[in-house]
Amino acid sequence: MTQRRFIMLFSALMLLAGLLASCGTTTPSGSGGATAPTAGGTAAGGGLPKLTKAPKKVGFAQTESNNPWRLAQTASMKAEAEKRGYELVYTDAAGSAAKQVADVDSMIAQKVDAIFLAPREEKPLAQAVLKAKAAGIPVILLDRNVDQTIAKPGEDFVTFIGSDFIEEGKRAAEWLIKATNGTAKIIELEGTTGSSPANDRKKGFDDRIKSEAGMQILASQTGDFARDKGRQVMETLLQAHPDVTAVYAHNDEMAIGAIAALEAAGKVPGKDVIVVSIDGEKDALQAIIDGKLGASVECNPRFGPSAFDTLEKYAKGEQIATKIINPDNFYDASNAKDSIAGSY
Repeated sequence: MTQRRFIMLFSALMLLAGLLASCGTTTPSGSGGATAPTAGGTAAGGGLPKLTKAPKKVGFAQTESNNPWRLAQTASMKAEAEKRGYELVYTDAAGSAAKQVADVDSMIAQKVDAIFLAPREEKPLAQAVLKAKAAGIPVILLDRNVDQTIAKPGEDFVTFIGSDFIEEGKRAAEWLIKATNGTAKIIELEGTTGSSPANDRKKGFDDRIKSEAGMQILASQTGDFARDKGRQVMETLLQAHPDVTAVYAHNDEMAIGAIAALEAAGKVPGKDVIVVSIDGEKDALQAIIDGKLGASVECNPRFGPSAFDTLEKYAKGEQIATKIINPDNFYDASNAKDSIAGSY
């Protein structure tokens, strides 16, 4: 074989190899491959998954069950599912974002028709939302949001149902400004780091008091929305700031823990130190009646009716708003006694 014939044969073989490769199924890195119809009836790369039949098996991925608010929310969801004849796949993340991601993965594997998700943290659970979408399963967020730079409402998940956390923080600040005549040295007990209510309740409160020269935040630290953690953090911060005159807690559980710490330190809650918080649970209303807690902004935990109404409307093809805000009350000495019978 002459050198010229060898070069021509080699070139032809290379051209054939290139043509064969172009007919293959390779995809760009990270694309996930070609899209196929999903269980929900849409392509994984398209818009929101559409339900092709009435949903009957749905998931509810709960954050934790360590306080009255969460227990009330779970009870409301379970009661409504039973009332309407749904099979509810319920999981409890026990305060772990990693476990909650795994819980969503399990629901996807069980091929639920839809998922209700109360995200513990914004960023990791945004990725879980995208996984559900890729599997053709619509997600409705309850009470907490996800990072919307990662997962967008109306595009990656159906909607967020919950309270206006920024407004809750603002309402707490408004009450405290009036109760202290605009002069207070404040310890702020924050909720779970990275969660939307902690982020927004801090923003609402801090933004409102920044124009009040006499309202000073001495320290701000997470108590993880837990009663005993709130007590421990308050004990530590009291040692560093014995001149504190007010406490703003992102939830009632931490406020009740802070009240215990104040009493142990010989201070009188409601007199020496004014306390305001958020949630509106029964123990908080009792603390208001007892004069230990000044006020509590309600964060309504009874999600069942609204959650299932929204899902059923979505299944019928109705347009769903990307944010649905629950109505919240406000409790102080003027109405706590009359309201406690209906509290959780």
